Amino acid sequence: QVRLVESGGGLVQPGASLKLSCAASGRTFSSYAMGWFRQAPGKDRTFVAVISRGSWTTKYADSVKGRFTISRDNAKNTVYLEMNSLKSDDTAVYYCAASERYSYQSETYNYWGQGTQVTVAS
Repeated sequence: QVRLVESGGGLVQPGASLKLSCAASGRTFSSYAMGWFRQAPGKDRTFVAVISRGSWTTKYADSVKGRFTISRDNAKNTVYLEMNSLKSDDTAVYYCAASERYSYQSETYNYWGQGTQVTVAS
């Protein structure tokens, strides 16, 4: 079983940058695609970004493309989400997740972290 723990969230002003981390346990971390999802207050959880197990392919939601960058370090069992030019609409709980196949659909992800809060406000 893969266990995921997010960190790096916080309160920032619009236009600021923030980098989230997700530490994973398990010897097979490198065999999983890793994704980031978020859930704003009163809203459903939505896709943010995904990276393939070998880091050759990435996909982003249109709302974050050009501002967010997903990356991973398989040697450290860690996936990252660098967020730039943050907007108030980015306020949400951010979750990392692991999937046995590359996908942007939440139902394909087998393991989930507990989430980290990101608040963007003046």
